[in-house]
Amino acid sequence: MTGRAISGACVPYLPRGVRLHDDRVRGIRVLLAPERAVQLDAVGDAILSELDGKRSLAEVVVNLCTRYDAPAEQIEGDVQDFIRGLVDRRMVFLACAEGDGTQEDAA
Repeated sequence: MTGRAISGACVPYLPRGVRLHDDRVRGIRVLLAPERAVQLDAVGDAILSELDGKRSLAEVVVNLCTRYDAPAEQIEGDVQDFIRGLVDRRMVFLACAEGDGTQEDAA
């Protein structure tokens, strides 16, 4: 993982106006935002389905590890990269304690 790491204590959530949508005609899941849409693959859908505005990023990772019986390092990297991309696009917001947001990776 490169770039800014999101603290595991942060709580990712969908901001007002952004929602998950089942496109039944096309048989896909979509993240909808004003004037934008992102078609989700199975990984993106699994990650976003865990966001409830209460679970921390660390809890999301643990839940996905349990659900898919996958190594935490792999899941955490995928979750970090996916959430960071959506945060950068302002399609996911983070609720973090003061001074507990993103950190630059040393590598």
